[in-house]
Amino acid sequence: MAACSLHSSISIRVPQLNHKKLFKSSINASPRRGLRVCAVSNNTTMLEAATYIPAAPIFLPEGPWEQVPGGVTAAKGFKAAGLYGGLRAKGEKPDLALVTCDVDAVAAGVFTMNVVAAAPVLYCRSVLDIAKTARAVLINAGQANAATGDLGYQDVIECAAAVAKLLQLRSADVLIESTGVIGQRIKKDALLKSLPSLIRLLSSTTEGADAAAVAITTTDLVCKSVAVETEVGGTKVRVGGMAKGSGMIHPNMATMLGVVTTDALVTSDVWRKMVKTAVNRSFNQITVDGDSSTNDTVIALASGISGSTAISSLDSLEATQLQACLDAVMQGLAKSIAWDGEGATCLIEVSVTGAKNEADAAKVARSVASSSLVKAAVYGRDPNWGRIACGAGYAGVPFSQNELRIALGDILLMDGGQPLPFDRNAASDYLKEAGETHGTVEIHISIGNGQGRGQAWGCDLSYDYVKINAEYTT
Repeated sequence: MAACSLHSSISIRVPQLNHKKLFKSSINASPRRGLRVCAVSNNTTMLEAATYIPAAPIFLPEGPWEQVPGGVTAAKGFKAAGLYGGLRAKGEKPDLALVTCDVDAVAAGVFTMNVVAAAPVLYCRSVLDIAKTARAVLINAGQANAATGDLGYQDVIECAAAVAKLLQLRSADVLIESTGVIGQRIKKDALLKSLPSLIRLLSSTTEGADAAAVAITTTDLVCKSVAVETEVGGTKVRVGGMAKGSGMIHPNMATMLGVVTTDALVTSDVWRKMVKTAVNRSFNQITVDGDSSTNDTVIALASGISGSTAISSLDSLEATQLQACLDAVMQGLAKSIAWDGEGATCLIEVSVTGAKNEADAAKVARSVASSSLVKAAVYGRDPNWGRIACGAGYAGVPFSQNELRIALGDILLMDGGQPLPFDRNAASDYLKEAGETHGTVEIHISIGNGQGRGQAWGCDLSYDYVKINAEYTT
């Protein structure tokens, strides 16, 4: 299904509303699945690859960080590249990406919970069960290499070995991610032929990161990439990332791929716990259509060469600072995936407060964001708050309905379990404005007086979603 990547850092810095208006006009001017800027091949320049599709708006939460250019190459020690290697069924959008680290990077991975896990997922799990570090991540679009049996798994091993040989690494230093059509093996010959050119293009520049982010997309209309700089223990540290995703998006995780990089110094056990926490607060809190993919993968690499103090305890101030920054990057990417949902006209952000704990709040938020009826009502610009109440109620989290409070943006719809009179036209106009600008619909829910709070993100459900997925392989 869908994926995404990045464009120029200049596009990302455009004010949010103007960016959306500009992007909306580009959608209107071109069919969703036909959007492209230029044809590229393994002889292309990095700049051409990086500008194939526009950049997604990035919705970073506020915090003690500054957004910087560079994506996955913003952190010290990382390089990236992307090119067209002939893996896609049609078109010449870049389809092969590589991210490398100059040193052994502490590695963490979070993967799909789907029992029919793709060959690259099985491979990465087996590698990270043994190894604590990695040096490279190779990503292909076009074929998911899922449900392909032993032959598909052997393809992954051969591709990892080929990258390792060219980079003079061990095979276990190379991790693999794939996206595309389930049941199709990687076009291995085309991939292997493209590897020398891909490696020659490796660069620590923003263009390298952008080209890689474009190459991992599938039905994405925009590429998703972001990087931030913050202080950890008084030392400047950078965290960057790229992701893809647009359809088959649902918690645990989604049809999404991601690579996150940092130059912070952190031990393996702490880093893996931090990455899992960040994924639970971001990629596991987005939904487009209720389908969980076979290929979902997030690989996070920490080079440790920023000069920061080593983080060896989750209870340290430095760990808290890095966790907050990691959460912000992943949430920014996750929200861009939901914003770019197939056929979507707006992002839906559900915020829940008053729960007993964070897990309960997150569960209620996810339930509402996942509701097809809520999503359809938003697309129809219908302020049908009863569907929101219903979605909160079947989340599996006990609460007193007499404490339920619901607001749509600034418009209070229910309080103390009682429906309130409200301006229905104003509420409908709020939804219309979000749809017209590809903006954000905010749903605020309170279920009690607890300290637990959480968020989830989704998008509206339009007619175009069915059109896109009815002809996905044809």
